[in-house]
Amino acid sequence: MRKLGGVVTHMQQSLTDEQLLKLSSVSYMIGSTDSINDMLNVSVKEPFSEDVVLFLSELSKKIMADKEAKAFPDVITLGFWLRKSSVMSLKERYCNNDEEVRVGRGITFHIAPSNVAVNYAYSLFSSLIMGNANIVRIPSKDFPQVSIINRLILSTLENHREIEKYICLVRYGRDKLVNDIFSSIADVRVVWGGDATIAELRQSPMKPRATEITFADRYSLAVIDSDVFLAESNQINLIEGFYNDTFLSDQNACTSPRVVVWTGNQITKAKDRFWSMLHEMAEKKYEFQSIMGVNKLTSSYLAAVFLPCVKIVRGEDNLIIRLAVDTLDEKIMDLRDNSGYFFEYDCKDILELKTICNDTRIQTIGYIGNNELLKKLAKSGIKGIDRIVPVGKTMDFDMIWDGYDLSERLSRRIFIN
Repeated sequence: MRKLGGVVTHMQQSLTDEQLLKLSSVSYMIGSTDSINDMLNVSVKEPFSEDVVLFLSELSKKIMADKEAKAFPDVITLGFWLRKSSVMSLKERYCNNDEEVRVGRGITFHIAPSNVAVNYAYSLFSSLIMGNANIVRIPSKDFPQVSIINRLILSTLENHREIEKYICLVRYGRDKLVNDIFSSIADVRVVWGGDATIAELRQSPMKPRATEITFADRYSLAVIDSDVFLAESNQINLIEGFYNDTFLSDQNACTSPRVVVWTGNQITKAKDRFWSMLHEMAEKKYEFQSIMGVNKLTSSYLAAVFLPCVKIVRGEDNLIIRLAVDTLDEKIMDLRDNSGYFFEYDCKDILELKTICNDTRIQTIGYIGNNELLKKLAKSGIKGIDRIVPVGKTMDFDMIWDGYDLSERLSRRIFIN
């Protein structure tokens, strides 16, 4: 800030020549180094501003109509979430107090996970909705979903040029110098990559008033009432929901069930039906690689060594590996694998899950049955579990995630008395 002729003016902020040189290793999917400079001086918006809502509404329509997007359920789900009616329902839930003033915090620097294709878009749009400019490090893996979404964002921005300076999508390797620059200018840092990525990013200092939202390593369960499953007239929908929860992300998403807990009076019959139908679906839809089978077989042998009374359930092949256990504790999650690798437990009393659910790494329970039973577990004093949702909905994004209210964390309130 400086004073000219008695008038106080604010100097434009910009990156230094040294910082610009360090950013030469960054690839820009959307935006440029100039975009980063512009963000340093861009105004924050109020949450759910009209121009952002209109931009997202048009993007939603493009996603839902796109032929390539229709091949990917996770992309279509994103498009559905971005509909104007959906966004306005979020406004009703999170910003319905007309007497308060809320604004974005400034620049949000997002680190997206490398193993979930669409997560970066939810992170970006949540922050944009709340009024922030955004620098997003997108997944290094070349997911087709990322290319589709980015193409449609660029197309939509052609009609919404005022939103351009609020979105910058970048890709770069593990580069602390770049992390340092983006962290130093960020007002919020959102880290989705798990424990190792959080530790890496915390080596890069932030501004004193900046805030951080971290998503650590998390794992999830499914609880299936055998009687409810067998009574369901449209079992194939439940199977498809479970397939989407697990196989679409190679079971790597924090929301993907690693343990299947069975309740009810017809467990054996329900298991036979459930796994047979899932195997048939995965055989048709899943791109199975030989190395997956080798890895799962190795993991099952390790589990047999380190877990008491574990039994490898004989299956048709290595597409799905099931390990029956007679106790549940946190050690199971240390022996997890992916790509169709499940522990199974027959449960007589839902409170038998207290030990494993007291682990703060447990994030989501996907259920088939009555969630009232699970409310009893949630109220039992456990330290884990942040979400209880139906099977098939575990990957559905919400502004309440991992126990965080993102609407609060990504905005600030201006107190007026």
